[in-house]
Amino acid sequence: MNSILVHPTYFPSIVQMAAMIQAENVVFEVSGNYQKQSYRSRAYIAHSNGKLLLSIPIKHATNGQKIKSKNVQIENAFPWQVQHWKSLESAYRTSPYFEYYEDDLKPLFFNPATSLLDFNMDVFKMICELLDIDIPFTFTEEYLKIPPQTDLRFLANSKLKSDHNLTPYNQVLGSNYKFIPNLSILDLLFNEGTNAVSYLEGQQLEF
Repeated sequence: MNSILVHPTYFPSIVQMAAMIQAENVVFEVSGNYQKQSYRSRAYIAHSNGKLLLSIPIKHATNGQKIKSKNVQIENAFPWQVQHWKSLESAYRTSPYFEYYEDDLKPLFFNPATSLLDFNMDVFKMICELLDIDIPFTFTEEYLKIPPQTDLRFLANSKLKSDHNLTPYNQVLGSNYKFIPNLSILDLLFNEGTNAVSYLEGQQLEF
């Protein structure tokens, strides 16, 4: 893939991360309207009950008007970051690489976060750092229904059920459950560690 257009998401899905690592450059959509219940503010991990949703609470407009993605603010009335970190600890403490990455990831869950876009970009940059990869990226300056890039904005739709032909890998809950495809990149990171990059590069994605 050459240039792709995607939404900044909360610990990107494995499919989106694979698409970004295989692209020559990435353009993040920040000019469109924010949509609820998408990977912009949610991620799925493997947990003792199978699949667990981590959702960032958002401040919604009181007048009913739509909010641009780049202007969305996080609702910090309750400690969602600490709750998410505790869920990750519970889910992945016994995984092969959790302890290897936890010191780098932990600040994301204990430093104040206000802008969803800024937070998601901090997450993206941290994931790239942990994977030791460089993904060139820019941001949109206007919303285009038909963009010049390969349009993968639909990957932020958390209701899409396709696994995009992902190859199974060892998951910490593998002995108790069937392989759960297309979870957050954190699942791949904690289970495969340094093998994550070669896994992402080797996926034959189906769109």
